[in-house]
Amino acid sequence: MANHASALKAHRQSLRRKDRNRASRSALRTALKHFSEGLEAGKADELKNGLPRLYSAIDKAVQKKAISRNAAARQKSLLTKHLTKALSAPTS
Repeated sequence: MANHASALKAHRQSLRRKDRNRASRSALRTALKHFSEGLEAGKADELKNGLPRLYSAIDKAVQKKAISRNAAARQKSLLTKHLTKALSAPTS
């Protein structure tokens, strides 16, 4: 355990940051899960309209430093790829 006042304060700050990042990542994961469920349910047209909101959620997580820029870029790329594939798939 930390002994100096500055180390104690740094520890308190790290705990607050950890909670904030966890909440941000959790909200992002929930949004991504809803997107995936929508794709599986065949609601690609609805998801196409909601994609900018999902991009915004990813960008906010980057802004809050909950995820890295590269992770965000990778997620956006995969989301677009999956949506494009779902939209181009023949409906049966």
